[in-house]
Amino acid sequence: MAVDYAVIVVYLAGMLAMGWWGMRRAKSKAEFLVAGRRLGPWMYSGTMAAIVLGGASTIGGVGLGYQYGLSGAWMVFTIGLGLLALSVFFSARIARLKVYTVSEMLDLRYGGRAGIISGLVMWGYTLMLAVTSTIAYATIFDVLFDMHRTVAIILGGAIVVAYSTLGGMWSITLTDMVQFVVKTIGVLLLLLPIAVVKAGGFSEMKAQLPTEYFDPLGIGGETIFTYVLIYTFGMLIGQDIWQRVFTARGDSTARWGGTVAGTYCLVYAIAGAVIGTAAKVLYPKLPSADDAFATIVKDELPPGVRGLVLAAALAAVMSTSSGALIACATVANNDIWARLRELFGQRDGRPDVAGERDEVRDNRAFILVMGIAVICIAIALNDVVGALTVAYNLLVGGLLVPILGGLLWKRGTVQGALAAMVVGGLTVISLMAAYGILANEPIYYGLLASLAVYVVASLLTKPTDPAVLAAWRRRLAGEGPDGADGAGADGPREPSVPATSTG
Repeated sequence: MAVDYAVIVVYLAGMLAMGWWGMRRAKSKAEFLVAGRRLGPWMYSGTMAAIVLGGASTIGGVGLGYQYGLSGAWMVFTIGLGLLALSVFFSARIARLKVYTVSEMLDLRYGGRAGIISGLVMWGYTLMLAVTSTIAYATIFDVLFDMHRTVAIILGGAIVVAYSTLGGMWSITLTDMVQFVVKTIGVLLLLLPIAVVKAGGFSEMKAQLPTEYFDPLGIGGETIFTYVLIYTFGMLIGQDIWQRVFTARGDSTARWGGTVAGTYCLVYAIAGAVIGTAAKVLYPKLPSADDAFATIVKDELPPGVRGLVLAAALAAVMSTSSGALIACATVANNDIWARLRELFGQRDGRPDVAGERDEVRDNRAFILVMGIAVICIAIALNDVVGALTVAYNLLVGGLLVPILGGLLWKRGTVQGALAAMVVGGLTVISLMAAYGILANEPIYYGLLASLAVYVVASLLTKPTDPAVLAAWRRRLAGEGPDGADGAGADGPREPSVPATSTG
C-alpha cells in the first residue's frame, strides 16, 4: 500500500498548495466568491462537472449499479439532464444577472422581500449537502488507512475547509480542475475497463446476472420520475450550481461549457452503473451495495492504480464538499447575516477598497465557521440519505416554482413567490412526517401545492411594479451593477488572467 499512500499524500498536498495560490489571487469579493466572473470554457466545464459529480454520484452510483444493474445509472443521469437543461435554457440569463446568490435574483425579480425566506431554505440545503459529502470521507480513508470514522471526517473536512477558506472560489476552481482530471483517469479510463475485464466481459456478465440487470428501466418508472423531480429540477435552482454559473466569462461559456459538463455527467452515470454491475458478478453477496466501489477497488486493482482510483473517489467527494461549503457560507453571509445587519441599522461607511478587503475577510470567516459546523454535524449525524432527501425536498418543493416562475412568467408577484415558498415547504414537511422521509408523495404534492398557490396568489395581487420589471430586464440584458453592459457572448477577460488558465 506504500505506493497508494504516496499517491494520496501527493494529491492532498496539492490541494493545500492550490489553496495557498488562490489566496494570493482573491483580493475582492467577486474574485473570492465567483472567481472574478472570468472562467473560460475549459475551466468552466471542468469545475461544473466536478461540483455535480460527488461521492453520491461515484460511490452511490456504483452502488446503484450493483443493486439494479444498468438502470442504476438513472440517478446520475438525471443530474446530467438537469445540468444540460440549465445550460441550454437558463445559464446565459443567470450569468448576466451579476449577482452572488439565488436569493439576490429573487429580490431583483420580485422587488425585494422574497430573499430572506429563500435564503434560509437555501442555507439549510447547502449545509446538509456539505455535511453528507463530508461524511463520505470516512468510507475512503477507512479503505486506505483503516482509520476511525471521526478521524477520517476531521482529516478530510479540515483539508477542504483549509483550501476553501484560503482562496475561495479561485482555490476551489483550481482544485476542481485537478479533481476532474483525476476522476476522468481514475474512474473512466482505469476502473471501468478493469472492472469489466475482471468480470469476464459483457457476455459473462449477462450470463451470470438476471436479465433485469440489463433492462434500462429496471429500477422502476416511479423511481426515475422521482429522480427527475429531485435531481434534474434541483440542478436548476441550487446555490452551489448557480454560483458556478456566476463564474462564467460570458453567455457562450455558460451555455456551451455547461453543455459539455452535462454530457460528461451522462457518460459518468453509465460508467458507474457498469462498474457496479461488474462488481455484482465478482462479489454477489456484499452486505451493502454501497460497499461495491471500495471492495472492487481494494481487491481488483494493482498498487498505484488503486491509489489513483481512491484519489478519484476522494476528488469526487472534495469537489462537492467544497462547492457546497462556499455556497453555504455565501448564503449565510450575503442573504442572512447582511440582512440582519440592515435590519438593525448597521451600515458600513468604509471606503470602497477597505470595504472590498473586509468583505473578503468576512466571507473567509464565514467559510471557516460553516466548515467547522459541517465537520461537527457530520461526526454526529448517522442518517445521511434521510438528511439529504429532506434538503432536496425542501429546496425543490419550496423554491423551484418561485425561481422558474420568475424567469419565465412576468405576471408572477412577490406575494405569489412567498406563498409558494411557504406552502410548498410546509406541504413537503408535513407529508414527510406522514408518509416517511424517503416517500415520493411529499415532493409530488409539495410541487403541485407550490405551483397552485403561486399562480393564484400572483393573479389575485397587484402586478409587479413596472420599474422593478424594467430593472430586471436590464439585468437580464447584461447591464449589471458593476459596469457590465452585455459585451457580447464572451466579454473581455482581465489581462491579469493568462489565456491558458481560462481555457
